[in-house]
Amino acid sequence: MRNIFNYVDRPSPIHRLTGATKLVCLLLWSFAAMSTYDTRLLVFLTLLSLVLFALSRIRFSDVSFLVSFMAAFMVLNNVLIFVFSPQHGVTLYGSSHPLLSLGGQYVITREQLFYHLNLVLKYFATIPIVLLFVCTTNPSEFAASLNRIGIKYTVAYSVALALRYIPDIQKNYHEISQAQQARGIEMSRKQNLVKRLKSAAAILIPLILSSMDRIEVVSNAMELRGFGKGKKRTWYMGRPFRPADILAMVFCALLLAAAIALNVLNGGRFWNPFR
Repeated sequence: MRNIFNYVDRPSPIHRLTGATKLVCLLLWSFAAMSTYDTRLLVFLTLLSLVLFALSRIRFSDVSFLVSFMAAFMVLNNVLIFVFSPQHGVTLYGSSHPLLSLGGQYVITREQLFYHLNLVLKYFATIPIVLLFVCTTNPSEFAASLNRIGIKYTVAYSVALALRYIPDIQKNYHEISQAQQARGIEMSRKQNLVKRLKSAAAILIPLILSSMDRIEVVSNAMELRGFGKGKKRTWYMGRPFRPADILAMVFCALLLAAAIALNVLNGGRFWNPFR
């Protein structure tokens, strides 16, 4: 069974950062990558994200499904952009250097390829960081960190429950799927895609019902224990900020500042090497 959006416990410098630190760094890093089309910064962010992913000791097999899904989405996005706006790069960079004509308005230019390169770099710059946040953040410790930076503990605990509940949903789906297949419903790759999707859709009803039962049990247990009555609570997994946490947040803030500075120097979000 594939684990999606699941915490993977490994001894690494990334795991030792607090959950709040990783959330702040994720937001700052994402803002920096999304706010600019400067290829130089995007290449730097991409290389650095791959280095950080290697430091986390997360194996590719742990995130292969998510990477495959995001790669398919990235390819589809680039294809659709070219289909519906094949001259968008020419409009952005104000010049045209044709390389190959496919007929009509579909002319491959250096500007369009450069624009697609920047889009791909944005994916490569952000996807590893998102995966790092998902795979290296313990839900309980993350909730404690959120509460420590001022977020109400009921909200922080709700976030932790949501993160914890995703693996449970995957487990329930797998168990229901196995039960359906034991009753003769074919869901393997031997079946065509349409029938597999119909069989998977049939699992949704028992999955939703079992999820509702679990939610009711958890909510009743929390209510019986007086959850939310007090203004504060203690955390078993709470950790204080360390120098490494401060350095990580400062570094990510500097990356965002660099992105903003490059936008100012370039006169916009796009770095134009065709001038």
